[in-house]
Amino acid sequence: MSKLIDLETYPGLKFDIRYARADNFLGERVYTLAKAFLLKHVAEDLYKVHLELALEGFGLLIFDGYRPWSVTKLFWDKSNDHDRQFLADPASGSAHNRGCAVDLSMYRLATGEAVTMPSDFDEMNEKSYPDYDGGTTEQRACRDLLQATMKANGFLGIKNEWWHFNHHTQKNWPLMYLTFEEVMSLKE
Repeated sequence: MSKLIDLETYPGLKFDIRYARADNFLGERVYTLAKAFLLKHVAEDLYKVHLELALEGFGLLIFDGYRPWSVTKLFWDKSNDHDRQFLADPASGSAHNRGCAVDLSMYRLATGEAVTMPSDFDEMNEKSYPDYDGGTTEQRACRDLLQATMKANGFLGIKNEWWHFNHHTQKNWPLMYLTFEEVMSLKE
């Protein structure tokens, strides 16, 4: 198994780990720690995105990375049929469970403020689609810049969440069941 890297080790990334708080789509805390982890090669490609966006005046705002399979199952079990179209089926797991997916947005380097996108993170409706033509011109331009920069660095978007990206190597990695505490205990 490859080592999961704590994204806090990369300077300039900002974090809004809502699953460690109750202000998420379930309305309850599901993570015991406000952490985001990715496999090392995925984290390195992600940081390239951060550095490229810095040239445009933006930084990356991370919502989620590696997700224990148990959380994927919890999301599925507690969600209705409508919301499940935005969730991974635990029967096959997700790229998050492989350390190969990240949920993110951008923030403005000049102010530290999050960029406003056409929808909020985990807003489960048509506004979350990467091709949604609503919102303001600036919101769509920021979303499209994020999409293009992620894709240019080895990440693939999905059809119904502008914030979700799978690394192109995701199919090469097994599902992981480690809790965040177990991930932290594997550190050298």
